[in-house]
Amino acid sequence: MPGLALGQAECQAGRVDLDTFGQLLDDEGRQLLRTLEGYRAGDELALATRLRRDHAPDLVSAALTQARLRRRAAAKFGAEDAARMYFTPDGVEQATRARVAAHRAARFAALGVSGVADLCCGVGGDAVALARAGIRVLAVDRSPLACAVARANAEALGVGDLVEVRCAEVAEVDTAGYDAVFVDPARRGKRGRLFDPEAYSPPLSRAVAAARAVPCAALKVAPGIPHEAVPPQAGAEWVSDEGDVKEAVLWFGVPGEAGTVRATLLPGGHTLLGRGLPDPAPGAVGRYLYEPDGAVIRAHLVAEVAEDVGGRLLDPTIAYVTADEPHPTPYATAYEISDVLPFNVKRLRALLRERGVGVVTVKKRGSAVEPEELRGKLKLNPKRDRGACTVFLTRVAGAPAMLLGSPVPGTAP
Repeated sequence: MPGLALGQAECQAGRVDLDTFGQLLDDEGRQLLRTLEGYRAGDELALATRLRRDHAPDLVSAALTQARLRRRAAAKFGAEDAARMYFTPDGVEQATRARVAAHRAARFAALGVSGVADLCCGVGGDAVALARAGIRVLAVDRSPLACAVARANAEALGVGDLVEVRCAEVAEVDTAGYDAVFVDPARRGKRGRLFDPEAYSPPLSRAVAAARAVPCAALKVAPGIPHEAVPPQAGAEWVSDEGDVKEAVLWFGVPGEAGTVRATLLPGGHTLLGRGLPDPAPGAVGRYLYEPDGAVIRAHLVAEVAEDVGGRLLDPTIAYVTADEPHPTPYATAYEISDVLPFNVKRLRALLRERGVGVVTVKKRGSAVEPEELRGKLKLNPKRDRGACTVFLTRVAGAPAMLLGSPVPGTAP
């Protein structure tokens, strides 16, 4: 979580000024932030010059930074909440999207959980979601700044009475009195994303030990976690929001959950539970192509989608499903296929011009061709040609192929 990577030494070194953040919470700081509501980015220099006549330069700089972060955070938290919250740059980048956090909080609440220890809480987005679900929260982070931000957010969003924020090393926190734990380890290092779960902070093995020490727990991990790294005692859930895969969560202590895999698609809340199906056999391209949601693919549940739509794979190694009849499913976007051709740019360009297609959406799986590169070679003229088409660059029976089609109404994410 963001706070895990930020310590008091970094605050003192000037990367994050804890004292100045505190000033944003007093009357002068709050008024300054209200002044910046709705300002235009192009006016920032002139605005900063004017504000520094009446306020300390450090405070003006911190307020402008906070205003920028709030604008960025609106995509995750919604404009109304983001305008009242406080952030750090890492906090905006790594915080859970509010809709995803609310889904997890709802699962905890449905399990009868009344108190959660949120370890590595960062700026407190998950703690707020848990509290809004009526759950008492102990939010823990080792960063003084993260704790200050999390505490301010709980108060700003009206759940301060349900959230206790504690600055401590998570390994040293006694979670007795809480019937569940949520752990969100830091998955970024100095060189960027960490792909080895044992390089997380805390390492996956230590987080699993903490999860197994309480009746119920959820452990957030990267969506790309290898399935073989999932402990057999856990159920694994991959979550996407509006078609974008956001996270994977390992659930412990949930009845019947151990060893299961599922994909949950938000905002609809549809959940596909694995049925242990073998990979479907490939076959001829049918009239319809189904593009499974990313969470379905990450959860290795393409076979379940294929069975549900009565379909087959285009190729044994490609996560495209094809079928002869339309079968609506929330777990895949359906396209009606008009053409199946060997890959040939000149032939594709001629065909699109003949049909008056000026706008092309290019999707690829199992192809080395980059969509932007192909669009450049097609030399389409959208001002003259108004038609639209989706082109799939993929393999069919091991051979490079182009599939042309259009989305089936009502199935696009």
